[in-house]
Amino acid sequence: MRKIAALALTVGITMPATADDPKPVHGMAMHGEAKYKAGFPNLDYVNPGAPKGGQIALSAIGTFDNLNSFVLKGIAAAGLSLTYDTLTSGTSDEAFSSYGLIAQSMEVPDDRSWTIFNLRPEARFHDGKPITPEDVIFTFETLKTKGHPLYRSYYADVAKVEKLGDRRVKLSFANKTNRELPLIVGQAAILPRHYWEGRDFEKTTLEPPVGNGAYKILQVDAGKSISYQRFADYWGKDLPINRGRENIEIIKYEYFRDPTVAFEAFKAGQTDFRMENSSRQWATSYDIPAVKEGMLKREEIVHELPAGMQGFAFNTRRPIFKDPRVRQAITLVFDFEWSNKTLFYGFYKRSLSYFSNSELGWRGLPQGEELRILERYRGKIPDEVFTKEYRLPTTDGSGNLSREQLREAFRLLKEAGWEIKGQALTNAQGQRFEFEILLQADPNWERITLPFVKNLERLGINARVRAVDASQNQKREDEFDFDMTVAVFGQSQSPGNEQRDFWHSSTADTHGSRNLMGIKDPVIDELVDLIIEAPDRDSLIQRTRALDRVLLWGHYVVPHWHLGKWWLAYWDKFDRPKALPKFSPGFPDIWWVDAQRAQTLATKRGQARN
Repeated sequence: MRKIAALALTVGITMPATADDPKPVHGMAMHGEAKYKAGFPNLDYVNPGAPKGGQIALSAIGTFDNLNSFVLKGIAAAGLSLTYDTLTSGTSDEAFSSYGLIAQSMEVPDDRSWTIFNLRPEARFHDGKPITPEDVIFTFETLKTKGHPLYRSYYADVAKVEKLGDRRVKLSFANKTNRELPLIVGQAAILPRHYWEGRDFEKTTLEPPVGNGAYKILQVDAGKSISYQRFADYWGKDLPINRGRENIEIIKYEYFRDPTVAFEAFKAGQTDFRMENSSRQWATSYDIPAVKEGMLKREEIVHELPAGMQGFAFNTRRPIFKDPRVRQAITLVFDFEWSNKTLFYGFYKRSLSYFSNSELGWRGLPQGEELRILERYRGKIPDEVFTKEYRLPTTDGSGNLSREQLREAFRLLKEAGWEIKGQALTNAQGQRFEFEILLQADPNWERITLPFVKNLERLGINARVRAVDASQNQKREDEFDFDMTVAVFGQSQSPGNEQRDFWHSSTADTHGSRNLMGIKDPVIDELVDLIIEAPDRDSLIQRTRALDRVLLWGHYVVPHWHLGKWWLAYWDKFDRPKALPKFSPGFPDIWWVDAQRAQTLATKRGQARN
């Protein structure tokens, strides 16, 4: 989660302003006005009097070998964002607003073709050196040329970064249609030029870099654990925007071989908090004395965060997955109803949108602005976009696919040039249809995937499951070295530039991008650009729905499921504000360790051991 900060409208201006110049503002929204006005005392969802102190342990999976999270190489350690502040940051109770953090204020013209950031004079790196326009310039130049490919895509339209004064820096954009850019560039974590000059930015490193955030790296046990401590001289600790936040003194991430080991460690009290993502574990694995005795708490919290899309992603770079009819046929034989009934205890809903659980997903048949947009591409996109709501076949949950499902799947495969010969699905060249499903090693995923493999056998398809550790899984996905994998495309309330990294042709061949499916479609490229250029909220919704339909009817994933609530489990040492923000559980940012509860918990644990 991005850290949130804002305040103060006043700023020292080093250049004269004209009557036509935009005025400095403390915050701005993507569409409409920002919720929090200048001079606000604190965010609505924090406890401004929350006590500071305490220690917590969290879990991470696999290993790490890099403390520079801004590059593709290596496996970055968990929690590194704690050590960096950004020019601006958003809140967790608005769709998309930005407030000054390192920047005391922003200046943006009506056409959003540039933005000026006025830096806070008190903003410092951990070594005491001030954050300057030179650091901002260095950050963008470095991330665009040497950083993770995501940054090259994200900041592609940043044409120039220039110093205007001692604390004043201007970013100019390549076009006037990317209205999100003033907010996007503000999310950049600012790097210290004086530290990185003379060092190889693209190399992995286990030397803690100089940061500027509320936390500093305390201790590193390479590949096993990393600890962060609140930085006593943090420059922003007294800002009203930070009241009630960053309350925990020490945050430690313990690494475990796989999720099963991590869960057992949590139950044993080695870690303190868990956001559960396994329905089986939520339903069956918390029947333990610690829960019955009240030492370990569980909560279900309904949220309004878009669920995005999770699914088995096809790598369309592979010849066998080039034809959308093949992808559709394979999608038909994933039996969600059986999985939900047998494996998920009926908790989930099928995901039928890339923007599930939000107003951004498709509704009925296209109409109004959405229809007018899609009409431009008639003949270039599937006819079903105009005539059918995207639905998937349902079963009775018995595990038996209907004859209609199988018949339709075979029809699609035959049209695409595949037929059963003997017991195998084969094309005209005699090639057998077989592929590998890449999974991160986890028994939960294997029990979900193996029944899918059995259903594929009924089509004559030989699918194999390959389970690898977390670091190998990431490496193979970064290099697109897979046939099919489990992909998650998280979404916000305000889609924008990140959509390029998901589906745009320009990212399809860029290692490390999230365009795992290798989508190269000029129509999708234009729809992504339209979303980025949306002039208002209503238009953004209509354009996003148009993209949603085209992606769905492209059959790029076998859709999975979503929940619409958070499952939280934690040892009874915490307290938190009564009302959490609607887009985030706020952990650990706005929670705190209750000293009395922590002592009581320690006493009970000691008694249990004795």
